[in-house]
Amino acid sequence: MAKSANQITVAEAFLDLLASRGVKYFFGNSGTDFAPIVEAFAKRQAQGKDRPVPLTVPHEIPAVALAHGYAMVTGQPQAVMVHVIVGTANALGGIINAARARVPLLFLAGRTPVTEKGHAGSRDLGIHWAQESFDQGAMVREFVKWDYELRFGSQIETLVDRALAITQSEPRGPVYLTLPREALAAGIEGSGISDAPRINAASPAVAAPDAVAKAADILAAAQNPIAVVQSLGRYPAGPAALVELAELLAMPVVEQWHTHYNFPQDHPLHAGFDPAPYLKEVDAILAIESDAPWFPKQSEPDPETRIVQVATDALFTDYPYRGFGSHVSLSGNPGLSLAALKEAILTTELNQATVSSRRDRWCGQIQNQRQTWQSSAEKVRRERPINMVWASHCIGKILDDRSIVINEYVLDPTQACFKTPGTYFRHSPSASLGWGLGAALGAKLASPDHKVICCVGDGAYMFGVPVSAHWVARAYHLPVLFIVFNNSRWNASQQSTLSFVPNGWAAKTDSMPLCDLNPSVEFDQICRAAGGYGEKVERPEDLPQALARALKVIETEKRQALLNVICN
Repeated sequence: MAKSANQITVAEAFLDLLASRGVKYFFGNSGTDFAPIVEAFAKRQAQGKDRPVPLTVPHEIPAVALAHGYAMVTGQPQAVMVHVIVGTANALGGIINAARARVPLLFLAGRTPVTEKGHAGSRDLGIHWAQESFDQGAMVREFVKWDYELRFGSQIETLVDRALAITQSEPRGPVYLTLPREALAAGIEGSGISDAPRINAASPAVAAPDAVAKAADILAAAQNPIAVVQSLGRYPAGPAALVELAELLAMPVVEQWHTHYNFPQDHPLHAGFDPAPYLKEVDAILAIESDAPWFPKQSEPDPETRIVQVATDALFTDYPYRGFGSHVSLSGNPGLSLAALKEAILTTELNQATVSSRRDRWCGQIQNQRQTWQSSAEKVRRERPINMVWASHCIGKILDDRSIVINEYVLDPTQACFKTPGTYFRHSPSASLGWGLGAALGAKLASPDHKVICCVGDGAYMFGVPVSAHWVARAYHLPVLFIVFNNSRWNASQQSTLSFVPNGWAAKTDSMPLCDLNPSVEFDQICRAAGGYGEKVERPEDLPQALARALKVIETEKRQALLNVICN
């Protein structure tokens, strides 16, 4: 059934559509192109229509990261709108992050008015000529699944339904819709919106049975298989399916450069976070949702090693150059593929004596590895500046199954134990910095009853536009605990240089060019200025109590908090 046919603007019809399609939030970084949208929201509020909720975000980087964080936790795409081509430019790093992380986003942008006169939305400011490009969508086209420009109001329902269907179909990713002011301001005879979308997301694909059988034969015959996983946790059924498969084969699981919780980290077969030490001794590798299951420059498997790749797009066809071999590639929903793989292996002649021996060997080796991790924190607990291993250890102690950790580079995964799906998220493989602050706020918006902890380096913190992020936390009552690992440098750039030229000129300097961030900023005071709690922590023995104080603030006082941890 259709709604009543009263005269409304296309902008009003657009917001009606978003509400009808389940979009709860509209993250906006507005400009002159937003006038019809602003008017439509004001009218909706006067009418008591509360969805979608407009949230003002005073910079594009946290705006896109908020939408990313919300969709990452819930799987539900939200709307984020920026100001014409200049806002799109500011947002591009976040769009690349969402694309590589397979996160669904309805990314919107205004478009400078296309007419000079004759329409309500025609140009009336000096910026309206300079802000036009020949092809605004070209800026993002490589990193969105689909882009289009609204031309007529009559298109709006089809475009929204198509955009939402595409962004939610595998492999997921952002879509881009530009909205000229003339089109938004135009009248339309009633919204005429269907109650249900006329275009729906494609159902998940399943790997072909013959390919699954070939992969099953490889893994069943292997004497020493290993699984390497990065982002399986995107798929709700994935981690449990991997546990069943790993236990069936006594196959250890390594989370390489992992972006999600993929496998319980207290499981006897969780073999850590670096496959390099094992690559020369294994004879089969199951790479799961992993764009780079190993780093060939550092270590790679023997040529005889059999490789099975499992992912929604097992060949990562949107990556220009990627040379990881694959004897069998299983494209489709990886949770379904792993379940099918387990069933296929059950039909093979699996050598139970080999499996039992393998289980005993790996479980003993993994237990020794965990003892080494534990002792590493004790060895550095008194170092000053605070050692990042000790800082990570202290953070690990405050986590529970109701915690969500957003990690932009710095939390050492050997010092925390994640046992529950949806409790750990790391930055996108593309790593456009500045994601963490906004993503944590989006995660808190999606999970208000969870304890959200955001771990960032000082460089990533500055990239995240902290004044904007802390303002959002205050304005919308999002009590997140931000922990800044402050070593006064861009550590990734410095370590990359040292790896490239270990004994070069840069290694001999006290202040490495383009990496040094001294003098440091009092980051804790930025949070205080936004009504939050801020504390600088310089002594390692003070960190546990500082964490306790900060947790009390976010859980009892419902205010944001920031710890500025001075690290090595």
